[in-house]
Amino acid sequence: MSSLSRLPRLHVPAPLRAGGVVRPDKGQCHYLLNVLRLKAGGRARLFNAGDGEWLCEVSKAGKRQCELLCLEPLPALPAPPDIDYLFAPLKHARLDYMIQKATELGARRLRPVFTEFTVARRVNLERMRANAIEAAEQCNIVHVPRVLEPVKFSTLMEGWDASRALIFCDESAPIADPIEALRAVPEGPLAVFIGPEGGFSERERLTLRSLDFVFPVSLGPRIMRADTAAVAALALVQAVRGDWKEA
Repeated sequence: MSSLSRLPRLHVPAPLRAGGVVRPDKGQCHYLLNVLRLKAGGRARLFNAGDGEWLCEVSKAGKRQCELLCLEPLPALPAPPDIDYLFAPLKHARLDYMIQKATELGARRLRPVFTEFTVARRVNLERMRANAIEAAEQCNIVHVPRVLEPVKFSTLMEGWDASRALIFCDESAPIADPIEALRAVPEGPLAVFIGPEGGFSERERLTLRSLDFVFPVSLGPRIMRADTAAVAALALVQAVRGDWKEA
């Protein structure tokens, strides 16, 4: 493990540039100064999607505030492929897990969708964003996925951009082999849609199957929980149509 990889890593919205000074929020300063016990001269990595990742040095360490000086940019990390992840909201702990894993697996955008059988009818977008940032910090990801406002299934379908292929997980997909099914999806931006625990309603399934830009994909013979299905589906998509195949 390189010495750089051992340095703490934080996402900051502030611009990162040579000689620039960054003032992390109170929680981040507490983590650096009181949890990690960094002093002036200690180093950390700061990142955001616009400016990439930078090596920085603690230039001011107070009781509750700190400042970091940007020293130099670190090697650029590639942006993930243009894949959206759509999902029916789950209860807190399982939703936290799903957001973290979707971030690690390279989703560009995350969007809750209220389907007929969705149980959870409220979502905490700030909590979702915090989970996405935490996952990115821990996994050397620079591009934190955008968390979009929740939308009803019918509204989503009515406003869909047909240039983005929509992959929905369907145990009765006509092509049983998911790899074969994914190879039939045209090149271009993608979205992966996981339904609620009870699955899509028959009406929703008929709507999805009637659209030219929708491609049903099976996840095998076993019924999975929604958070497990998210990991399985995104892993398959990245392996067949994403950036895993280029690794």
